[in-house]
Amino acid sequence: MPAQAARRNNYAIASMPNQALFSYGTLQLPAVQTAQFGRLLDGQKDSLAGYAMGQVRIQDGDVVMVSGAEYHPAIYATGNSDDVVVGSQFWLTANELAAADEYEVDDYVRVSVTLSSGIQAWAYIGVSPEVLE
Repeated sequence: MPAQAARRNNYAIASMPNQALFSYGTLQLPAVQTAQFGRLLDGQKDSLAGYAMGQVRIQDGDVVMVSGAEYHPAIYATGNSDDVVVGSQFWLTANELAAADEYEVDDYVRVSVTLSSGIQAWAYIGVSPEVLE
């Protein structure tokens, strides 16, 4: 394969959405998607069992400005299959996933989870969320 064709092929692969991401919070907002990814994401409703909702106070002024909220949802593992978080599953490119990492600041860690649909996806889990009752 000529070098130019190989570069085009690598670009096409890199630009294909092939990373599943589960979002339950601000990454579902059109303004956040446009700011972070330069496009609106086409998502499917999904859920994640064994997790519950909490919140974190965001210290990063840029993130607060984009999202319009100082407090963001954050999930944490409970191990109880009756606890279910509802959200959306999106497909991102590797570059978009890196942009999501930048947006999610140090209050979250990205982990691999299995959604109720059976899809293996990334999700951002709160490092130490304030539990919502």
